[in-house]
Amino acid sequence: MLYELRVENLLLMERAELRLAPGLNVLTGETGAGKTLLAHALDLLLGGKARSGIVRDGAAEAYVEGVFALPPELAPGQPDGGGDDRIPADAQELVLARRVWPDGRTRAYVCGRAATVADLRELGSRLLSFYGQHEHRKLMLTAAQLDVLDAFCGGEQAARRVAMSEAHDRVRALEAELAELEGLVGARERELDLIAYELREIEAIAPSVEEELELTAERDRLRHQAALRHAACAGADAVLPEDGEGAAARLASAASELESVAGIDPALAPLAERLAALRYEAEDVAVELRSYLDRLDGEPGRLEVVEERLAAFARLSRKHGGGIAEVIAHADACRARRDALQDADVTFESLSAELAAAREARAEVGAELSAARRAAAPRLAEAVLERLGELAMGDARFEVALRDRDGGYGPRGQDAVEFLIAPNPGLPFGPLREVASGGELSRVMLALLSAAHGGVLAGAAEWPQTAGRGRGEGRRRSGGAETAAAAIGGDGDGSLLVFDEIDAGIGGHTARAVGAHLRELAAGRQILCITHLPQVAAMGNRHFTIVKDGSRSPAVTTVAALEGDGVVGELVRMLGADEDDRAARGHARELLRAA
Repeated sequence: MLYELRVENLLLMERAELRLAPGLNVLTGETGAGKTLLAHALDLLLGGKARSGIVRDGAAEAYVEGVFALPPELAPGQPDGGGDDRIPADAQELVLARRVWPDGRTRAYVCGRAATVADLRELGSRLLSFYGQHEHRKLMLTAAQLDVLDAFCGGEQAARRVAMSEAHDRVRALEAELAELEGLVGARERELDLIAYELREIEAIAPSVEEELELTAERDRLRHQAALRHAACAGADAVLPEDGEGAAARLASAASELESVAGIDPALAPLAERLAALRYEAEDVAVELRSYLDRLDGEPGRLEVVEERLAAFARLSRKHGGGIAEVIAHADACRARRDALQDADVTFESLSAELAAAREARAEVGAELSAARRAAAPRLAEAVLERLGELAMGDARFEVALRDRDGGYGPRGQDAVEFLIAPNPGLPFGPLREVASGGELSRVMLALLSAAHGGVLAGAAEWPQTAGRGRGEGRRRSGGAETAAAAIGGDGDGSLLVFDEIDAGIGGHTARAVGAHLRELAAGRQILCITHLPQVAAMGNRHFTIVKDGSRSPAVTTVAALEGDGVVGELVRMLGADEDDRAARGHARELLRAA
């Protein structure tokens, strides 16, 4: 229930405060007075987009606030740990608010705390269902008609719908996987041959990163053999030549001279030892250089062998990407792919059996869905006809036709639904979207709503959100009523229904019947109806009027609650009579007494 609605600086509305009553609340006013501003204010509380230029000229910001009864399931501190952590523990009411600045920025609040627009959308959708001036036209959509029928089937149908969606998704996933595997099996032999060829080529060479490094170093030595030989020979000859005296002999002579006088001055003894050590080290280097020269000769043709091996490594690297490490990784991937391809037959058979079982499971759920729909369709048609008779469409005929869905199964089963109507005697049945006028569509929708409120659509209050959508997204004004519960208004007796001139295109005795049905629909719940019909307005438990004052610039609209003679005067205005027209005032009072 909505206790209070406050609006500030929203276009013509400088300030308005509505205290709504239980039951039917009506809002009336001259055309252009700004009745739809209140509808837009409620839309802002539902997380709707703020229109450009919505802030009143000269105002710093616009502000909308709604004070709602706190639903028990959202109240924090429940024994089972439930509740909503966005709501303070001491909250007694749920307050949703929205600020809008002239530059288009907005900010949302939940119980005085900053929140996101998504929070408003989710929480507001639990409290409020909005039906705009053309909302009844959603009944032209076969998807919405199917939702209505499924909701009429009761709560168990909701579980079947969920099971069908899951079963259909499972079948689609298996079909896609099997189709991919079929393509794999078709090209398997060709791919296996290619893998075998590439593996043979790599395994025949058997490359390794370590060998590549060693071969590269060896190739560099072999390519520069002459320079290496010359340097090693020069070093060996300089230290220990085969003929003549070299550095080693001279070091030996110098060491001998120092040793001969070391007894005279002990300080020379360490130096003599160092010279002797240098001599022995020089001789060792010379010996190793001679040995290096002997090894440097190597085997004839070794360079060609190394070059050929490295060339084979290079070919593999170019073919399989980057270097030898990548070649080895490619070989590992080929072996894994070969194993997978060799097991493809077993996997294909397993997937085929799994798909057959999934299709069978989907067919079972689909059969249950269809059976429930076939059983419910005539009962829904009968309920709608009964209500249409009370809405001045007693000669109308209404049917709910079921047929197989084009394309077979879908997430909602294999059925397609079409609401058929013959508004007048002698006319054949035709689709609701093609035959019904705007006023007739409004009354069909009200018939569905009245039937739902009367308990005919049992279980509609538990109807789940449409698969793939967040909670409540289907009930915003911008999104329409995309779930079956929202489509028929069966969200439970606690939510507020808002009708924005849903009675457009209706008049006379029909308007009176529509008002009576709205009054009946409001029993035990709360409705806010923006209307231009006195017959509907007279049914209200509380009456608000909106008046525009054009003497100010910019113009200002004010909202006031009416009582007693104020209600009579507004009904007289709506009847198109002068305020002092005694006959019109009598008619207005008669409308109120009849309510």
